[in-house]
Amino acid sequence: MDTNLAVLIDGDNIPSAYIKEMMEEIAKHGNPTIKRIYGDWTKPHLAKWKNVLLENAINPIQQYGYTQGKNATDSAMIIDAMDILYSNKVDGFCIVSSDSDFTRLATRLREAGMKVIGLGEKKTPDPFIVACDRFIYIEILKDNDKDTEAASKKGKSPKKSSVDRITPKVVRLIAHTISDVADEDGWAFLGDVGSLLQKKQPNFDSRNYGFEKLTPMIDSIGKFEIESRTNQNSKFKLIYVRNIKDKK
Repeated sequence: MDTNLAVLIDGDNIPSAYIKEMMEEIAKHGNPTIKRIYGDWTKPHLAKWKNVLLENAINPIQQYGYTQGKNATDSAMIIDAMDILYSNKVDGFCIVSSDSDFTRLATRLREAGMKVIGLGEKKTPDPFIVACDRFIYIEILKDNDKDTEAASKKGKSPKKSSVDRITPKVVRLIAHTISDVADEDGWAFLGDVGSLLQKKQPNFDSRNYGFEKLTPMIDSIGKFEIESRTNQNSKFKLIYVRNIKDKK
């Protein structure tokens, strides 16, 4: 059964160039039954959004800026989110913004048992990121460099300024997470590793480092052993990993 999602977009804070990739990404996590974008549509900076709303079936919500220097859009999104929450029509929310003002909203929605996915630019403050179940940087969704995909298939990180470097801190995070879910022989199911990584760090995503999947990213580090096992109940193979130091 699909997770029904309410998608609320801060039109003042997110560029329209990412809309196609954002909606495709959101569809991976559930069915976007409510799609709304907020902003003052009398302002010229939202003109580009107007061209893509109809083709993506997003409902524009007009919000005038009543006071200079105050963001009325944030308040409108928060009020609507609470109305939707109490309507019991959705299972989760997707908040599309890079604004830390939505931190308390994300926390409140999770307290109510809602799944909360955040999408925003890499400039998004940490408090909003950690308030979400998962946070996805929109920069990794729009990839115009074909070399990135080719490099990922080869298990290499592409040379691209927007790609994060795999630091020793990231390696330690992965190693500790593998240990947390490993069996007595040190092996851990990769699916469990990925889930726990996102619980520990909501913005963890192999695509941040130039890899479409977690497996080639882990393999590229050289400090982990990877094993593919046949699943008797399915044609798919299961991937297991362990820290090389745990090898017996």
